[in-house]
Amino acid sequence: MINYVTADEAVSHIKSHSRIHLSSVASVPHILINALCRRADAGEVEDLHFHHFHTEGPAPYSEPRYEGIFFDQGFFIGPNVRANVNTGYADYLPVHLKDSQLLYRSGALKLDAALVSVSLPDADGFVSLGTSVDCSLAAVETAKLKIAVVNPNVPFAYGDLVHISTFDYLVEDNTPLVTKSFAEPTETEKLIGRNCAALVEDGACLQMGIGALPNALAAELTGHKNLGVHTEMFADGVLGLIKKGVVNNACKKIDTGKTVASFLLGSDEVYSYINKNEAVLMKDIGYTNDPWVISRNPKVVALNSATEVDFTGQICADSIGTRIFSGTGGQLDFVHGAVMSEGGRSITAFASRTNKGKNKIVSAINMGGGIVTPRADAHWVVTEFGAVDLFGRSIQERAKLMISIAHPDDREMLDREAFERFGPHYHNFSI
Repeated sequence: MINYVTADEAVSHIKSHSRIHLSSVASVPHILINALCRRADAGEVEDLHFHHFHTEGPAPYSEPRYEGIFFDQGFFIGPNVRANVNTGYADYLPVHLKDSQLLYRSGALKLDAALVSVSLPDADGFVSLGTSVDCSLAAVETAKLKIAVVNPNVPFAYGDLVHISTFDYLVEDNTPLVTKSFAEPTETEKLIGRNCAALVEDGACLQMGIGALPNALAAELTGHKNLGVHTEMFADGVLGLIKKGVVNNACKKIDTGKTVASFLLGSDEVYSYINKNEAVLMKDIGYTNDPWVISRNPKVVALNSATEVDFTGQICADSIGTRIFSGTGGQLDFVHGAVMSEGGRSITAFASRTNKGKNKIVSAINMGGGIVTPRADAHWVVTEFGAVDLFGRSIQERAKLMISIAHPDDREMLDREAFERFGPHYHNFSI
């Protein structure tokens, strides 16, 4: 028989000055966070540091009203904490997602508590971390105090499981997981998806996350055959390809026949799909994002995005100037894995301009912008105006290639900037 306690009793064992891991994305244990807020409001606790991937839903642990009591230090910044990070009430801890688990396992971050959501146990007492395996498995392994919210809405996903006896306290909850839907791709996004799809061969193994661009790419892949998926996360776009038989994972050399991911965000249909489905493996982020593991499958295509890319191929993806926007994520993990894969391709795709009409292909990255993918790691770059391969190209050649896929109204300005940067010889060769 499983003995449950209330959320308030469970978090009463968390001491001041603790470092706390939260399961992330769709599986945030809000019932425990709310209980911690009650303790904070009562003056019972102070100086709690929170670590997690991006989280969905309210994030009181980042809010100014809890200054000195809570301090959020996420590994990836979502919309719910972005403003507080950029005003200093919360913080960003840069790390490649493959190394997030290493922060815990190496002791670089010594966890006092792990607060996670899990599925109902199976007949042998094992539970699944469901939609948030990521670095939560490492957190459960290493934290001094382990608290699980057992929720029937958390899917029992095969892959890396945990025995329920691992936890010190169990809390019951029946709150539905956070879902997310995405608008239909715009005409610009459809063009980008089409240009990316032209680079995907039959039998390729895909890494593509969530959002308009991955969905636009998925919509353009319906005529492909025998695609596979090994990714850090997926959503409804990939599920649609699975249902159509486009994704069958038949050509994968490892985890053949299985879709592999580490965390999810999407519709209830996505969550239901992974429940007790032997065709899906939800694995530790140290496995899914290991470049060597990624590269063992042939024809890996990694699709990533950017906030800015400069003439030389420096890819900024976590920030806009000094303002933190998201995080390093797994971009470089999959860039390296794809390039190491036999016949693999790394693609950086983005609209040539922002929604406000500002060009995203620039002569130099805005001051303070973070270079997530260095210029030496840049390969295919795609906008709505075409696709260019920067690998094996010099800096001046890259400038010409990048300008060729910029918005037509920006090309003359960018060409002048290239001339000013590289000097009079810039125009004396062709690509």
